[in-house]
Amino acid sequence: MKKIIIYILTGLLFTGCSKLDLQPLSQGSSENWYSTETEFEMAVNDLFREVFWPRDNDLWSDDLSFRGEVNAMVAGTLNAETGTVESRWNDDYKAIARATKIIENIEKVRGTISDAKLLQYEANAKFVRAARYADLISHWGDVPLLKNTLTLEEAYQQGRSSREDVLNFIYEDYDFAIANLPQSYGSAGNRYGTKGAALALKARIALYMQDYTTARDAAKACIDLNQYTLHPDFRTQFLTSTKNSPETIFAIPRSVELGFFEDETKYYISRLAGGFGSRNPTYGLFSAFLCEDGKPIDESPLYDPKNPFANRDPRLTETFVEHQTPWLGFIFNPHPDTLDVLNVKTGAKVRNNDNRARNINAPFNGLLMKKGIDEDYSDDFRASPDLVVARYADVLLMYAEAKIELNELDNTVTDAINQVRARAYKKPVASVSEYPAVTLQDQGTMRKELRFERRMELALEGLRYMDLMRWRLAEIVFNTPEYGMLDVAELRTRVVQQGLWFFPGVPEVDENTLADFTDIFDAGLLKLYGIRSFDAGKNYLWPIPAKDVLINSNIKQNPNY
Repeated sequence: MKKIIIYILTGLLFTGCSKLDLQPLSQGSSENWYSTETEFEMAVNDLFREVFWPRDNDLWSDDLSFRGEVNAMVAGTLNAETGTVESRWNDDYKAIARATKIIENIEKVRGTISDAKLLQYEANAKFVRAARYADLISHWGDVPLLKNTLTLEEAYQQGRSSREDVLNFIYEDYDFAIANLPQSYGSAGNRYGTKGAALALKARIALYMQDYTTARDAAKACIDLNQYTLHPDFRTQFLTSTKNSPETIFAIPRSVELGFFEDETKYYISRLAGGFGSRNPTYGLFSAFLCEDGKPIDESPLYDPKNPFANRDPRLTETFVEHQTPWLGFIFNPHPDTLDVLNVKTGAKVRNNDNRARNINAPFNGLLMKKGIDEDYSDDFRASPDLVVARYADVLLMYAEAKIELNELDNTVTDAINQVRARAYKKPVASVSEYPAVTLQDQGTMRKELRFERRMELALEGLRYMDLMRWRLAEIVFNTPEYGMLDVAELRTRVVQQGLWFFPGVPEVDENTLADFTDIFDAGLLKLYGIRSFDAGKNYLWPIPAKDVLINSNIKQNPNY
C-alpha cells in the first residue's frame, strides 16, 4: 500500500537498523484494523503503558546519588548514541504514531460505534500525543512535527519544526482533550486521560516553555474543577497500598500480579532489610528542607547540625530515614561506632550492615530514602505503587509559580503554597500561626519561597531534573562536586571524636535551594565522591539520536554535539 502506517514509518525513520516492533499485540498489521470497538479499546489501552510515560531519573539531578557515580546527564558526556536518548526519542514517536493512527481512523467507523465512544477515543489519543510532543520539545527543543501519516518518501524529507510551532500543536491537542474528556471515570480510577489531567499537563509544558499566562490559566482551571484535594497525610499518599488518592490527577497503575511493578526496589532499601542501600538522597536535598520557623538551615536558630533532623519541616523525616529510628524491622544508625543494632521484630542485636564500619557498601553519605517505601515496598523486592504523572500539589505550585513569574502577586499565590505547606504540618491552611505560613512579599522573595516549597514537596518524584534545566540552574549544580561521608577512620577522628556528628557544619543555602559545602570540604570534614560537568552551550538540550541524523539529512543536530 502506498500509505504506510506511521508506527512502521517511525521504526524506519527513528530507529535505523534496530529491531522493529511492526505488529504490537494491541494493533493490527493491515487497514482492516480499527473496525470494531474492541480494536479501538485495545489501541487506546496501548497508549497508557508505562513505557510511554517515562519520568526523568532523579539520578540526573542533585537529589539522588548512586555511591558517588556520575551518569552521562550529570557528567556532561551525553551524546547522540546514549541509550536513554535513543530509547526515549523512539518511544515518544512510537506513541505519537499510534495515537495519530487512532485519530485518523475515527471517521472510518462513524455510525458503527457511538459518537460518545469515538470522541473519548480521539480525546485520549490527542491527550497522549500532546504529552509525548511535550516530552520531546522539553528535552530536544525543535523536533519533527508529524501531524498525520506520511509516505516513506515524505518521511525522509521531514525536518525539524520550531519548538514554538510544536507547542501550539500541543496546545491544540490538549484543548481538544480538555473539551471532550470526562472529569473522571469513577471506579476506573485515573488510568486514562481526564479533563483535569489535560489541564495539569498543559500547565506543566507551558511552565517549562515560560508561557506563564497559559500555565496560570490551565493550572487555575484544573483547580477550579474542584475534582482534587490534597491527600490528608503526606507520607501515605506515596505508598504501594494507596490507590486512587484524591490528590492523584493522572497515574499509570501497577500490579505485581499482572507483571507491572517497580523492580529496582533493592537500590533504595537498607542493607539490613536485604537491599543495597546504594541510591541515597543527597546532602544537597537534605539541606534544602526548611526549619520549623520557615527559614533555611543557615538562617534559622533552630538548626543544629549535630541533630539535623530536629526542628525541620515534617517532610524531611518523611523523605529521609531518621537516624536511630526503626526502619524495615531494624534500627537505622550509620554512626561508625554503632557496630550492632536492634532487630525490632526479634529483640536481638544484629551486625549493623547499614554502617560503613561493618560494610563498605553501606550508604556513602549516611542517608536513606524513606519516601514511598515501607514493608510492602520491600516485600520480595517487587513493588507496585502507582506511577503518578501529575498530582494536585504540583498543580497548586505550578499556579503559584506562574503568577509569581508574571509578577501577579496576590493572596491566591500564598494560598496555593500554604495549602501544600499546611498539609505537611497537618494543620488547617487558615491556621497560619500553627505552621510557617508564607506571607505575600516581593517577587524575588516569593520565587525563593516557591522553589524551596517545590523542592521539599516534590523531592524524588522525577521533576527535579527539568526544574534545574528550565531555571537554568544545571550549569551551577552540575559544575559543583558531590560530597559524602569521610572514610571510616577519618570519619571517627575528624568528625565523631570532634563532636561534629552527624553533619560537620552548616552550609550556606542560596535562594535557589542550593547548598554550598566548599568550606566544610576544605576543612577536611567531607569526602569528594563525584565530579560533575555541564556545558551550558549544549547540555540544556539533548542530542538528536545519531541514527536519525544519518538517515535524514533534513534533521539537523543540536548545537555542539
